[in-house]
Amino acid sequence: MNIKFIKKALTDALFPRDFTCDICGIETFDGNLCPDCKKTVIPNNGAVCPECGRRTVRPEICLECKAEPPLFKRGYSALVYQDGAQILISKFKNGNGYLKEYFADLLAAKDLPKTDAIVFVPMTKKSERARGYNQGKMLATCLSERIGVPVLKAFEKVKESKSQKTLGIKERKNNLDGCFKVIDKNAISGKTLLLVDDVLTTGATAEALTKTALYAGAKAVFLATVASVEYTVIKKENASDVKKANK
Repeated sequence: MNIKFIKKALTDALFPRDFTCDICGIETFDGNLCPDCKKTVIPNNGAVCPECGRRTVRPEICLECKAEPPLFKRGYSALVYQDGAQILISKFKNGNGYLKEYFADLLAAKDLPKTDAIVFVPMTKKSERARGYNQGKMLATCLSERIGVPVLKAFEKVKESKSQKTLGIKERKNNLDGCFKVIDKNAISGKTLLLVDDVLTTGATAEALTKTALYAGAKAVFLATVASVEYTVIKKENASDVKKANK
């Protein structure tokens, strides 16, 4: 466990998070966000794609899912990945593990499907030591306490991969080839799983893990993320990839 993580844990214990805004840090006594910052955290309600769960202009299947349906049965997201949500998730990944409680509350409030177990995105031992924790595992454990579904350590990451945020859509998919394996096939065989992650961007990680689970005998996989990128943003990323390919 690194020094940064230990210091952060001690700070959280001495200064309860309920007294300051989780985004700007000013004093607040009404929840974990001040009134101004609360406006920047956009709920993923209203029109969403019934396949991937991203916010869309109309409540219909987005063109991405029509062109290539996701392997997971359906995606659910609590927030739109922009503004305040981006800041909160960045903090969650960088020492502010206490946000797991807030995120788990948001996901538990969604109409999640009935599943046999909750699974999470694994990290290599090297990456987990560097960060001090696996945020996906923490989130899965908190959500498990709220919805009464057990957590299953189903996957192992067997090799390091490049940071997904630095890659295009096609590169992200290729980047994860051979990265994951199922720890115990008998543990997931015939089961319906709820894969929990912090963000859905291109969906490459969710697709890679779903493919791995289904190949090992899982009945179905649903996806639940704290936030997801709005569909219109994904369209722009696709257009950018096309321009690069044509150069």
